[in-house]
Amino acid sequence: MRLDGWWAEGHYVWRTGSGPLVGGAHRLVDAAGALRPPVTVSRDASGALPLAYAGHPDGLTYLLPFLEERRAGPAAAHRTERTTAGTTVGTAAGTTGRTTGRTAGRTTWRQIAADAAAPDADLIAVGCSHRRALSLPTDRALLLPFRLSLVVPVHDGPEAVRRRVSRKDRQQYARERERRAWNVVPGTADADFAYFYRRMHLPTMASRHGESARSESPSVAYHCLFRHGALLFLTEAGRRVAGMLCRYEPATRTLVIRLAGVLDGAEGHYRSPTYLGLYVGVLEWAARQGLSAVNLSGCEPFLSKGIFQYKRKLHPRVTLPADHFGGKRLWLRARHDTPALRDFLVDNPAITLDEGGRLHATYFHDADRPARTGLRWRTPGLAGQRLVDLDAFLTGAPADLPARV
Repeated sequence: MRLDGWWAEGHYVWRTGSGPLVGGAHRLVDAAGALRPPVTVSRDASGALPLAYAGHPDGLTYLLPFLEERRAGPAAAHRTERTTAGTTVGTAAGTTGRTTGRTAGRTTWRQIAADAAAPDADLIAVGCSHRRALSLPTDRALLLPFRLSLVVPVHDGPEAVRRRVSRKDRQQYARERERRAWNVVPGTADADFAYFYRRMHLPTMASRHGESARSESPSVAYHCLFRHGALLFLTEAGRRVAGMLCRYEPATRTLVIRLAGVLDGAEGHYRSPTYLGLYVGVLEWAARQGLSAVNLSGCEPFLSKGIFQYKRKLHPRVTLPADHFGGKRLWLRARHDTPALRDFLVDNPAITLDEGGRLHATYFHDADRPARTGLRWRTPGLAGQRLVDLDAFLTGAPADLPARV
């Protein structure tokens, strides 16, 4: 392996490795960085909902962009608000929106606990260790996993894989597979990798995420995924229209989906059943290879995360990640009671932890904002749902919240 290959593999293992050496090294680095935790405040054009993130720096890559993206949500367009006279009036959509600026600095854990870190933020999210999260206040706060993994068992074979999919999607898959002559074909040549990365993955990321797109570098994708995994194309009548690049983890006989894309990032492929065909086809392929599971990769712990709702169709088991993220927690605290904050909490039901380490879907609501239960939670690994009244939560009164781990 060339020097760039060694560097790529080391970089990848550091970010995603799950062994005790990697985990121990992360704990040491995290402890040193936590002495003066960084804090970032994000503001939008209206100033209606300033957000803050503090703690583990990976939150700036994963979590804060998600919170910013969700800052303008559907509840703001549809909710009603009671005036002091008791009448009901509508509120306009778009009270919050595009991020216009961030400011960064340093804080202390004492300031975080006392609401003195970024005091003008209405909502603060803190990424930290499990132990640190337990030391922070519990009023007006939620305890979440830092990230989630979505894992589909495939050891029972392709038929069992198809039975995991909802009947409606299963019927659509069978119909489209025959009509489009779908097939999953491995790509093993360097030219296959280049075609996938340049013609499928990069255009899809640019189309879907624009400037906020994040991915693996070509070197990491080649040396750490292609050389240690499987590149799988979905073909329609022999033409490659989509693909996934996966890492194979031999210790657990698991295929981990890392990169995906459709040909030229075309909206038609992305919006059509092609993506469903790609996912189900890859699961069936892994089952035929005798693998135990397919890890659909991670996501933020919110039901409003689009990729969570999409992958939920495959009924994955929701778990804590096997890598260093599995020991990290997210402490989310409401600072000020404002209409925009209430909208945000209702729009984005969280996946929270209870005292036994079980995961729950937690929905907020109040008299004018019904719980957003249309964002469904039922999938293996989630123990149930909790409904939380915002009036009680925001005044610090006891609420029906999952107990702390």
